[in-house]
Amino acid sequence: MIEAPLPLTLERRRHPCLAPTMMSGFAHPSEEIFAGLLDLYGIEWSYEPIEFTLEWGPKGTTLAGFRPDFWLPQQNCFVELTTAEQRLVTRKNAKVRRLKELYPEIAIEVVYQRDFYALIARHGIDVSTSSAA
Repeated sequence: MIEAPLPLTLERRRHPCLAPTMMSGFAHPSEEIFAGLLDLYGIEWSYEPIEFTLEWGPKGTTLAGFRPDFWLPQQNCFVELTTAEQRLVTRKNAKVRRLKELYPEIAIEVVYQRDFYALIARHGIDVSTSSAA
């Protein structure tokens, strides 16, 4: 059974670090900030724990895959941050659509740039002083 995805309208709390240290194993600083917010609210998470095959070769090898940014086991949901420019968002949206076609039982939520900025602004994180996205 798939549970409802995590709402991003949580009670406002202050992020533990207003100038996060960059890149501690994350592909992008926005992922580190998001992980800090999950920690702040006590939400269990795993970073890129699995890659889903989206296209197979003739011998069953993976030709294309997708690795969502976060797995939230208590919510039974993956979260993908999309803070890139629009041409990259379009490609990522196509991967998310393909994932949903092939694995309809998988819950995934996409957090777009405007929503990410609104989320971090509610926590007092100034994106002009950090390279958050």
